[in-house]
Amino acid sequence: MTTGELLSIDPQELQFPYPYLHRFHFFFSKILTNFFVLNLIELRKQISCSLNLSNKTNNYVAFKVKTKNPRKYCVKPNNGVGLPWSTCNVTGLPLTKLELAMQAQKEAPLDMQCKDKFLLQSVVTITTTKDITPEMFNKESGHHVEECKLRVAYIAPPRPPSPVKEGSKEGSSHWASVSDNGSYNSADLASKRALISKLNEEKNATLLENNKLQQELELLRREAKRGYSGMKFLYIILVGIVGIILGYLLKRT
Repeated sequence: MTTGELLSIDPQELQFPYPYLHRFHFFFSKILTNFFVLNLIELRKQISCSLNLSNKTNNYVAFKVKTKNPRKYCVKPNNGVGLPWSTCNVTGLPLTKLELAMQAQKEAPLDMQCKDKFLLQSVVTITTTKDITPEMFNKESGHHVEECKLRVAYIAPPRPPSPVKEGSKEGSSHWASVSDNGSYNSADLASKRALISKLNEEKNATLLENNKLQQELELLRREAKRGYSGMKFLYIILVGIVGIILGYLLKRT
């Protein structure tokens, strides 16, 4: 929790749980290539997290949440007024809960890294929510605006409970049985390993083809350079012959 002069913010880092298609990803995340890992991420699905704002003053505090990527994120509500804590005696501390949603993505984030940020601005006011204007958060107008930057982080969702029974022996594999909730058996693991091997073979074949194309390109460059040198030598000979002819004609005249 971050405590400012006007609002207490919880949490400071906005964590969006990126869902995965299978729990298999957690087991093989260190050995899979980026191509395979990213394809396990479930795309085209909106994910969200919540942000709690607590007004700890005797004043009305207006707030506004900004994002540099409005096409990617949606905040509801993106502005409002927090009542003084002393007047909120029904729920205890006055608490405003914001819902931040990330729109469905067509592509998965590379290496699960995110540089997005939100900006939360707050200012003392005496107005109601419908009277909030951009001028209220303008520092140049002499208003004391409190700002807080909130980072965005992608996290893995919590693991589902293990299907292994309580009476199983210690050291038994958590991935050895199949159940309806999506856990894998040995056949599934073998198929995934075969897929990994196939992807590695395709990757190596692509690298070999790339090296072959680079060698052919270098060969073409050398041949073009040789042809240019031959044409240059022929041009010099022609110029010399023309010079000799012109000299001969000038002497006769």
